[in-house]
Amino acid sequence: MFVEYCVGMEPFNETPPESVESETDRDDTRGKVRRRQVLGGLAALGVGSAGVSALVAGCRDSTNAAGADGPPSYGTGINEGFNGKIALDVRDSTPDWTPFELKHAPKDAPNVLVVLFDDTGMASWSPYGGRINMPTMQRLADNGLTYTQWHTTALCSPTRSCMLTGRNHHVNRFASITEGSDGFPGAAARLPAQCATVGQVLQENGYSTFWVGKDHNVPEEDVSSGGSKSEWPLQKGFDRFYGFLGGETNQWYPDLVEDNRFIEQPYNPDDGYHLSKDLADQALRMLRDQRSSNPSKPWYLWFCPGANHAPHHSPADYAAKYKGQFDDGYEAYREWVLGRMIDKGIMPKGTKLTPLNPLPADVAVETDSVRPWNSLSPDEKRLFSRMAEVFAGFSEYTDAQVGRIVDYLDQTGQLDNTIIFYCADNGASGEGSPNGSVNENKFFNGYPDDLAENMRYLDKLGTPDTYNHYPTGWAVAFSTPFQMFKRYSQFSGGTCDPLVIHWPKGIKAKGQIRHQYHHVTDIVPTILDVAGIKMPEEHRGVKQYPLNGVSMRYSFEDAKRRPPKNGSTMPCSAPAASGPTGGRHPRCTHRWAARGISTRTAGNSSTSTRTARSRRTSPISTPTSSRS
Repeated sequence: MFVEYCVGMEPFNETPPESVESETDRDDTRGKVRRRQVLGGLAALGVGSAGVSALVAGCRDSTNAAGADGPPSYGTGINEGFNGKIALDVRDSTPDWTPFELKHAPKDAPNVLVVLFDDTGMASWSPYGGRINMPTMQRLADNGLTYTQWHTTALCSPTRSCMLTGRNHHVNRFASITEGSDGFPGAAARLPAQCATVGQVLQENGYSTFWVGKDHNVPEEDVSSGGSKSEWPLQKGFDRFYGFLGGETNQWYPDLVEDNRFIEQPYNPDDGYHLSKDLADQALRMLRDQRSSNPSKPWYLWFCPGANHAPHHSPADYAAKYKGQFDDGYEAYREWVLGRMIDKGIMPKGTKLTPLNPLPADVAVETDSVRPWNSLSPDEKRLFSRMAEVFAGFSEYTDAQVGRIVDYLDQTGQLDNTIIFYCADNGASGEGSPNGSVNENKFFNGYPDDLAENMRYLDKLGTPDTYNHYPTGWAVAFSTPFQMFKRYSQFSGGTCDPLVIHWPKGIKAKGQIRHQYHHVTDIVPTILDVAGIKMPEEHRGVKQYPLNGVSMRYSFEDAKRRPPKNGSTMPCSAPAASGPTGGRHPRCTHRWAARGISTRTAGNSSTSTRTARSRRTSPISTPTSSRS
C-alpha cells in the first residue's frame, strides 16, 4: 500500500508553505495530508519512527530519481520494452501491456494435425492401391495430395526425431532407436539443445501444442517415474501429452502416461477399451478444451497411434471384414497390388517386381527371409492369411478413430484451415520372422515359434490373449514393389512411405499425385512455412543447427516443379520418355531409376538416398532387429 502511495506522491517537502492560496499550494497541501494519513497508518500498524523514516527516504529516492518528466528508475532494464508512460501521479500514467503479453501466432495461421502411423509399407493402404480400406485417409487424398516419393529413415525413433526437429536423425543424435544408443554423439538418444522441436517453436509463437500416442524418443533410463523426465513431451514444447513411452505397447492393456505421470487405463477391453479409441478420445478432449477456452488460438496436434506396430490387436468386427481376402498369399498380393499402383499413377508403367528374397546369401539374415507361399502347409497358409486379416482390421479401425477427429474438425468449421499430414514412420515390419508369431517377444529374444502352438491361437489372433505379428512375406508384400522392409535403410522397402497432405484453404489441387522427392526432414519446414514462422537462430540462449529439410509448399499447386534449391524453385522439364534403365515418369521430377525403379525392376533406393538429397539424408548403418 505504501509503495502505491509513493508512486503518486510529490517529493517530500519538509518546509511548510507560507501560503496555500495558489492551486499549486492547495495540491501540495493535499499531498501532505495524504502523506500524513499514510504515515499515521503505518504507525498504527506498529512501524517505528526509524522504519517510517527509511520508507520515506525510499519514497523520496524513487520519486527524485524520476526527475521532473520521467518514471523512477528501479534498476537497469526493468522498463525495457515498455512503451507506456509512468508519471508521478497514476492519473497521468498510461499502461502498456504488450511487454507482458504472450506472443500471438501470425494472422490466419492454420491448425496442424500430423497423423503418424507405425510400420506401414506403401502398398498397404487403399489410397496407394492397397487392399486395406482407409476411408479417412482416402477422403483426405481425394481432396488433397498423395506423395509417391516421400522417404523416412527406415526406423522409428530416427524418423520421429526428424519430425520433431526438421534436422537429420544423426544431427538429432538418433542414428538408431533409443534402445540402441551407444554413447557416441550420433546415437545418444537425447535431442541436443541445438535442435529445438517444432513443439517448442510453435508453442513460443502462439500455438497450443498436443502430443497424443507413441513417444519413442525417450532414453530407456528415463522411461520410469523416477527418471529425469527431461526428454518427455512436456519438456519438449508440448502443453499436453497422453500416450505411451517406447516402441510399442499392448493395445488392450497399454502402459499409459498422461503429461508427466503414469496412469491406469480408464476402462477395460470388456467395456470396449482399445488404445486407438482411447487416443482419439483424449485428442478430442484436448481440442475441445482448447476451443472452449481460446478458440482464436491455433493448435498443433501430433497424433501417433500404436498401429500398425505389433502387437496387431484388432476388434473382431474389423478383422472379420477381411476374411478370405488374403487367402491367395503374399506373392499373389504383390502381383495384384502392383497393377493397382500402376493404374492409379503411383508407379510408372512397366514397373516389375523385385525378387522375394533379393539379398545375396552372404549378407542375408535368416530371420528376414521369406518362405514362398507354395512351400507352406495348409495350416501355415491358414495361419498366415489370418494374421494379415487381423493386421488389416487393426489398421482400418485406427483409421476410423482418426476419422472421428477429422469429423470433429469439419463439424466445428476448423477443417478448412487445418493442414493434415497423414503418413507412416517406416516400411512394413519384418519382425514376425518367416513363420509369423503369436508372441512378438519371441523374435526379440531369438526364440523360434512353434507352428503347432501358433495354430492353437488361430481364432484368438488380435485378442488380449496374443501378441501377434504377421510373417516376413507380408512385410515384403505390403512394401511392394520395393526390396526388403523396415530396418533396411538402403532399400525403398524400408524408407519409401505413404504421405497424404490435406489443407482446403491452402491447397487448391484436389485428388492429385505428387512425385517430387521428399524426406521426413521436410515436414517441420513445411509446417513453419505455412504458419508464417521461422526457426529461430537461437533458442533459449543456444545457437541452433540449421534445418536440414525444405518446405514442400512449392509442390502444393505444381506437380512438375522441382524441390527448392538454394531457396528457389525450378519448373520441371522431364520428358515423357522411358527406357529400361533411365526412364522418367511423365509427371515425375526425378529419374525413377535413381531409386531403383525402372521398366525392368523396382528395388534399391540407396542411390536416391545418397545423391538426390544427400545433404539431408543418411542411412542407418546396419539393419538391426529392434522394437521400433
